[in-house]
Amino acid sequence: MKTQDETLARLGARIRSLREERGMKLKELADTTGLSDAFVSRLERGQVSSSVANLIQIAQALEVGVSELFAAPQDQSRSHVTVHRHGDHGEDQSIPSTGYRWRLFAGGMPNDDLEVFHLSFPRKNRMDLMVSHPGQEYCYVISGRIRFHVGAEVFDLAPGEGIFLNSELPHRADNISEDEARILMVVAKSPLKVEHFDWWRVPSAAAPPRSTKSKPQGD
Repeated sequence: MKTQDETLARLGARIRSLREERGMKLKELADTTGLSDAFVSRLERGQVSSSVANLIQIAQALEVGVSELFAAPQDQSRSHVTVHRHGDHGEDQSIPSTGYRWRLFAGGMPNDDLEVFHLSFPRKNRMDLMVSHPGQEYCYVISGRIRFHVGAEVFDLAPGEGIFLNSELPHRADNISEDEARILMVVAKSPLKVEHFDWWRVPSAAAPPRSTKSKPQGD
């Protein structure tokens, strides 16, 4: 099992590799994501952990799925057939300092339209910010209870219940269980190729959600 230091080092090296493959300077990646040059530099060297918000911003800037930040480079650009059998076990990935664990079940290649995840929420966990991005997603609760905030609406879901939503609507998910909660999450990418957009937006009473940008730094 990898230690947190090993995970951070591998994550940092992967981000740097993807950035260099795209001919991006470190400052360009920092400016695109709204993060500081110093933070991105330390992240690439495996010297600092990152919030989920930062990782999604970085993935968008590099035009990859979040799962690709943790994966070794692949030769294929699109998945063909993926089968899961009873008893198949993979290794959960953890996002350092957040408590989240996830496992990619299918998809995740650069040209795939779908990604299927198993996501574990720490007990009594809540997302700090609302998230908004092109595409669609479906979340099915396997265990625990999850409270989904979608725009101004709130939905409490129990095991066996799910929610489908347009990902452009500001949304977040909170674990309202006493114990860990688990969900199956299917994410469909937008067919539109948007060069730059804001993944994380915090709605406020003074301005529409799309006009307020949050620029989270490292934890």
